[in-house]
Amino acid sequence: MMLKIGVIGAGHLGKIHLKILSELTDNYELVGFFDIDKDNSIKVSHDLNIKFFQNVDDLIHACDVIDVVSPTISHFEYAQKVLKNKKHLFIEKPLTNTLEEAEKLIQIAKDKNVKVQVGHVERFNPAFTSAEPFIGEPLFIESHRLAEFNPRGTDVSVVLDLMIHDIDIILSIVKSEIKHIHASGVSVLTDTPDIANVRIEFENGCTCNLTTSRMSLKNMRKIRVFQKDAYISIDFLEKEADIIKIKNATNDDTKDPFAIIIDTGKEKKKIYFENPNVTPNNAIKDELISFSEAINSDTNTKVDIHDGYNALKVAYLIIDELNKLNKPL
Repeated sequence: MMLKIGVIGAGHLGKIHLKILSELTDNYELVGFFDIDKDNSIKVSHDLNIKFFQNVDDLIHACDVIDVVSPTISHFEYAQKVLKNKKHLFIEKPLTNTLEEAEKLIQIAKDKNVKVQVGHVERFNPAFTSAEPFIGEPLFIESHRLAEFNPRGTDVSVVLDLMIHDIDIILSIVKSEIKHIHASGVSVLTDTPDIANVRIEFENGCTCNLTTSRMSLKNMRKIRVFQKDAYISIDFLEKEADIIKIKNATNDDTKDPFAIIIDTGKEKKKIYFENPNVTPNNAIKDELISFSEAINSDTNTKVDIHDGYNALKVAYLIIDELNKLNKPL
């Protein structure tokens, strides 16, 4: 079924969503958009040849689905309007500005029986989707998400701006409750932490070390996963994945001059490489397609409202730890 969709928010990311949705003619009919800035609305409407609505309620009533890409502080206001009108909701991360707001949205979505997908776009990154089948029970995870300074997004902590991507990825692959969180961070140019390092210990023994900065000289978005007999490296920026496995070496392996053999003193192990097929994609396009398919087939969304809530909850646990330090640079 062709779904009528509207977009709330026509800033940097909102314009990207509008362009993509205008191309997804097999999935959506793009009805139009609403932005609180009328001058910006006129310009975007002219540039993209897409209708803008002067009243957000009119846009909601004209659609089956609403895509909220407004600043985080306004997410709850718009999202509850959408859900109360029984419209399906795609909403950018983070889900809301507070946990209380997120809890209210969960209840409304349940009461109105509509679908919600949260825009944790890295779940659709081809490097991650190609490596995900190889991830079993991680023992240690290390992530680095470093970015050059950009005023856009600095209205919130670097945890909500950047680290939340890696929080969501980690929660999706570590199937365990959190035991302990230790965090440290500093503010350099803004009033909230711009650099943070976090250690998360899970009940099942997995430990994660996350480093995030928006004050770096170069961009980096990598996660390394260590598990029994395997090392998995995922480069979200370069769209690359490396899978290195270890197994007991056979006699034939030890005779192979090209085999990589490690003698532990007790036994011999062979190191070998898997080469997952990383197919280039547009992750935003894929997540929007995925949402339409979930609606039309009445199946679960890939990143549902509970996933968005869980990532937000952990982010605020981290922020609470950072606030305890109270050490501005």
